[in-house]
Order: sequence, then C-alpha cells, then structure tokens
Amino acid sequence: MDTYALLLASMLSSGTILAIAALGLLINEKAGVVNLGAEGLMLVAAIAGFAVTVHTGSSWLGFLGGMATGALLAAAFGYLVIWLNTNQYATGLALSLFGVGLSAFVGINYVQAKLPERIQYAIPVLGDLPLVGPALFRHHPLVYFAIALTFGLIWFLYRTRAGLVLRSVGESPESAHALGYPVRRIRFAAVIAGGALCGLAGAYLSEVYVGLWVENMVAGRGWIALALTTFATWRPLRVLFGAYLFGGVTQISFHLQT
Repeated sequence: MDTYALLLASMLSSGTILAIAALGLLINEKAGVVNLGAEGLMLVAAIAGFAVTVHTGSSWLGFLGGMATGALLAAAFGYLVIWLNTNQYATGLALSLFGVGLSAFVGINYVQAKLPERIQYAIPVLGDLPLVGPALFRHHPLVYFAIALTFGLIWFLYRTRAGLVLRSVGESPESAHALGYPVRRIRFAAVIAGGALCGLAGAYLSEVYVGLWVENMVAGRGWIALALTTFATWRPLRVLFGAYLFGGVTQISFHLQT
C-alpha cells in the first residue's frame, strides 16, 4: 500500500471513532440535551469493551459491552439532568472526570492484556482492486456502519414522524408537551441512544483502532466529537465529513512527524 492509500485508509479508520461518537451526541442535542461527559463515557466504554473482548475472545461482544456501558452511564446522566433537573453542563463535566478516574482504576489490570488475533476484513472483488481496494474496501465493518448510520439518521430525522417529534422536543419542548408528547421520556431515550453510540466509538478505539488498553487513550476525542456537532451545524452528513477531516489532519500530522 503506497503512502497516499495508507493515509486514506488511516483517515477513514480514525474518522470513524469521531463520526460514531459525534452522531450519538447529535441525537442528544437534537433532543435538547448537551452531554459534556462524552470523554469520560468513551473512556469507560473503551475499557469495558476491551475487558469483555479479553475474557470472551469476541470483539463483537466487546462492542456490545461498550454500548451497554455507554448507555448505562448516559442513563445515569439523563436521570440526573432530565428527571432531577441538575445543571447539564456541571453534570456532564462530573461524568467526564468520573470516567477518567474509573477507567484508569479498572484499566490497571489490562495494561498488558492481549486481544485475540485480529480478523482481516475485505469486501469481495472490491478489496482486490489496485490502490483503492486496500484504501477503501479492507476496513472493519464498523467503518461502513458509520456511513450507513449517517444516512439512516438523515432519513430518521427528516423523513419520519418520530424524527420530527425528536426535533420538536429539542427545538420547542413547550409545543411538544402541549401536543401531548412525553418530552422527558423522549429526551431520556435520546440520551441513552447517544450514550450507546459514544460507547461503541470507545470500544472501537480500544479494540480495533489501537488494539490495546492505554490510560486516557480517548485523548480528547470526546471533546472533538462535541465540537464536531456544532462545526457541522447539527447535520449528520456534515458530521461525517467533519470527522473524516479531523481524522485526516491527525493522520497527516503523524505522518509528517515520522
């Protein structure tokens, strides 16, 4: 694989982490909730997914473990913010700090842990094409899931009644409540869904992108994902392109350093 193809492949893999996390946070913000705890949430999900994979030998169970962890932490955040009316920014920051500490504590036992041998994925025929094959068609399935998720979210938000209700809850909760929609329940569900996606991004980071556990390995990606939603003006397709842009810039900087 030549340098440019390698950079393109690395950009897609790196951008996938940001894309999945940012799309999860976009769901939260469409419902009117900002979760500043994404960084800590992703860290705890990263060690949870890594630990499940180490003990079961299945990366897919690890992904489920990461998603479940993300959803559980998001549910705790949502309960405090939505049902107990705590300040969402202070609660999110507390979650982020909690996640940093908890992941470091649990991760001590997994610093030297080894994951099962990684499976090499390739799309038949397309993966064998010169240059573009290795760059575009030999990625982990979650790379393509991020793309499918983007278009699925576009369809959901702008082509379905449920998506319209979700947006109305975020943009005008009083109107949604007047129409009989359970605003708190909808927001709570959105927060859990967003947390599950952030958890999946964290698990992908530890299991696939890095392949080992390193303390504080999220390294600011949760904050970048938060910034991406604003950068993309809360549009899923722009989030995807923005994630690839940030991923590409990161990989180019690494390449220049070496």
